[in-house]
Amino acid sequence: MKKAILLAIGVLVAGGWLFLLLRPYHAPQPQGVPGRPLAPEFSLTDLEGRKLALSGYRGKVILLDFWATWCAPCQTEIPLFVEWQKRYSPRGLQVIGISMDDSAPPVRAFYGKLGINYPVALGSVKVAEDYGGILGLPVNLVIDRSGRIAARHDGMTDLPGLEKEIQALLPAPAKP
Repeated sequence: MKKAILLAIGVLVAGGWLFLLLRPYHAPQPQGVPGRPLAPEFSLTDLEGRKLALSGYRGKVILLDFWATWCAPCQTEIPLFVEWQKRYSPRGLQVIGISMDDSAPPVRAFYGKLGINYPVALGSVKVAEDYGGILGLPVNLVIDRSGRIAARHDGMTDLPGLEKEIQALLPAPAKP
C-alpha cells in the first residue's frame, strides 16, 4: 500500500513537470503592443554554406519556420511558404526555415524537391531553447520589422490565419 501511494505521488509530480515542460510557448504580449519580446538572435550556416543571422533581416517581416523533413504538417506548409515568399517578398516578407533534422543530406534533397526559395539552415539545441523550446513540429513564429515576436504557432497552423497575421504587418500593396 505504501509503495502504491509513493508511486501515485511520483506519477503526479512527474506529470506536473511534464505539463509545464510541454505546454506551448506564447508571446506574453498580444499583437500590436509594444513590449513584445525581441526574437532571440541566432547565427547559423544555411544549406548554401552562407551565414544566416536573424539580425541580417531586420526591417523585414519574418516567418521563422521550425520544421523537419519527416514532419507531415511541415510537408503541407512548406509549399505554401514558398508561394508566400514569392508573393510577399516585394512587400518585405522573408521566410526563414530552421530544419530540426539530424543531418543535412535529407534536408538538401527535400529543399531541391520542393523548390524552396528561402534560406534554410539546420537548427541546434541552443536555437530551439532560445525560442522557448521546440518540442513538436512545426513551430512558426511571425517576427515584426523591429525584430519582436508578433505570434507563435505550435503544430499544424491555421494557414489562412497565419497569412492574415503576416499581411497585417506588411505595408499595403502598391497601387497600379
